[in-house]
This record gives sequence, structure tokens and C-alpha cells, in this order.
Amino acid sequence: MKKIAFAALSLVVLAASSSAFAEGKTRAQVYQELIEAQQNGLNYVTDASYPDVSPVFAQQVERNKEAFAAQAAAASHVASGSMATGGVN
Repeated sequence: MKKIAFAALSLVVLAASSSAFAEGKTRAQVYQELIEAQQNGLNYVTDASYPDVSPVFAQQVERNKEAFAAQAAAASHVASGSMATGGVN
């Protein structure tokens, strides 16, 4: 009787763990989250300042955010311009 209960419990645990694993993130999703974290300045968080950006790096983080915003605006402007001309190069 204990063997049957143990086998049933093992199957339930195995089924639960495999379904939880199936809901994980793809490499592309994790990579995109890493890029967004770097753009938001999270690589300037220190042990002493966690969870905020260290005050030492605050100005640098703001400059980086402005630069990323400018790049994104330029990229969207270029993309919309190529679509307006029919996308022919």
C-alpha cells in the first residue's frame, strides 16, 4: 500500500514540476529583459544602494536613459520614414 501511495505521489510531483517548467521564459525574453535592465541603469545598483541606483552613478544613469531614448526615437523615425516611402532602398 505504501508503494502505491509513494508512486502516486511521485507522479503528481513530476507532473506539477514539468508543467511549472513549461511556463518558463525563452532565451529571447530573458535577453530582452537584460537589455531593458541595462538601459534602466540596473547595472549601477550596488550592495549599499540596493534596490536603487547608487547616488554616485545617478547622473550617468540619466545620461544613458536620455541616449537610449534618443536612439529609440531616431530608430522609430527612420523606420516610419522607410515605410512612408514604400520601403524601397
